[in-house]
Amino acid sequence: MQADPQKVLNRLKTARGQIDGIIRMVEENQYCIDISNQILAAQAVLQSTNKMILHAHLDHCVRQSFANEKDRDEKLAEIQTIIDKLLK
Repeated sequence: MQADPQKVLNRLKTARGQIDGIIRMVEENQYCIDISNQILAAQAVLQSTNKMILHAHLDHCVRQSFANEKDRDEKLAEIQTIIDKLLK
């Protein structure tokens, strides 16, 4: 992985903390809208983390693959697949 591992870990730990908080909110039968807002916040952290990882992948792995046609085609196919998943 080419993204800064410490930044990625910090963001993932933040999301984990948010999810733990959401679980507590559900267990405590808290207000639905408050729970939904917390879910949206956790999703936002995960989405921004994914974006950071994908940007680093494009900047390093994909750029590097252009030196070899076979590698380039594989990396482009990977990007197409992840874009398809993101846009579902």
